[in-house]
Amino acid sequence: MTPGTQRPAPVRRDALRNRELLLAAARKAFAAEGLEIPLDEIARRAGVGNATLYRNFPTRAALIDAVFQDALLDTIAAGDEARRAADPWAGLAGYLEAVFTVLATDRGANDLMTTAIEGVTSLDSVHAHNHETITLLVDGAQRAGAMRPDITVEDVLLGLATLGRSVPSLAVAGPPHAWRRQLALFLDGLRAGERPPAELPAPGMTAQDLAAVLLDLGPHRQG
Repeated sequence: MTPGTQRPAPVRRDALRNRELLLAAARKAFAAEGLEIPLDEIARRAGVGNATLYRNFPTRAALIDAVFQDALLDTIAAGDEARRAADPWAGLAGYLEAVFTVLATDRGANDLMTTAIEGVTSLDSVHAHNHETITLLVDGAQRAGAMRPDITVEDVLLGLATLGRSVPSLAVAGPPHAWRRQLALFLDGLRAGERPPAELPAPGMTAQDLAAVLLDLGPHRQG
């Protein structure tokens, strides 16, 4: 340390504790209610003041980034595994199964993966990696004759984003494994050639099931 310079002040133990409380409260709130929950409510659940929250996380994007870094890395790992699959179609199906399993149980992760959110730096790399993974798998599946040749990567990504938005509601308000049935139908629509349709992994919804899912999807949904 050169003369005249000061050693950085150590981070106080209570400050570290407050940060961990905020991250834990945000993680739980985002998973249950999505990313639009008021930040003041997160501070209240963490048992700290609003000033403490904004001192640690000046923006909503900064808080989201801190909460989801590990989960986003898991998504990248699933994409890397899918790329190594000998069968590109099986790799695609397995990758989407892994991603949708997370989307079904975490509304915050669902918001992240199915919409565009500015300022979440770690999300940019995940979206880029996801795009590259889907591109490689679509190209491989088409070369193998397993996927329709007129399908574009954007067709797949938009379809996945649209279906993905409904996955939490299907998991909560639909019959067991309802989202797996819808994913299987989506994948079957991408297949090439004439072949027997794949057996669907779950029973269809009743009119009452669909009504409950649509109600949960509505803008008036409560956490």
